[in-house]
Amino acid sequence: MSRIQRIMPNLWFNCNAEEAASYYVSIFDNSSINRIIRYGKAGHDVHGKEAGTVMTVEFTLDGLQFVGLNGGPNFNFNEAISLIVNCINQDEIDYYWDRLSDEGDLNAQKCGWLKDKYGVSWQIVPADLHDMLSDPDTEMVHNVMNELFKMKKIDIKTLKEAYELVV
Repeated sequence: MSRIQRIMPNLWFNCNAEEAASYYVSIFDNSSINRIIRYGKAGHDVHGKEAGTVMTVEFTLDGLQFVGLNGGPNFNFNEAISLIVNCINQDEIDYYWDRLSDEGDLNAQKCGWLKDKYGVSWQIVPADLHDMLSDPDTEMVHNVMNELFKMKKIDIKTLKEAYELVV
């Protein structure tokens, strides 16, 4: 048996966990579908799913393990939980933004946040944004935040120019 990741995010989907996992795996390198577990006859009175339909999909995205559960329509994703993708350059931001926002909620896009077509919230950000926002120079942080709040997809060049702006 392989080592189990101690903390594993579990994403609740209505009935398309396998489709979503396949979609995410197609976007990120070092990713795979690892195991699919199907509903059986046991518990039908509780879950109401037909035996043989997908219950969970275990998958890996860029080395991090996830579980997708087909749990029904009882719960929906919201922005209270999001997945951060730290990007090293604008090409990465453009790639992940374009792929993950395809068919997503255009109204949910702001400050590097987007909601994908399954309702999952993502933050597509430059890896050095955290350093910029924690700089002890409050004026630099203020300049970056002013630019960040104007953006949907992040433009690294604009943020770096705001960070380096000398007044």
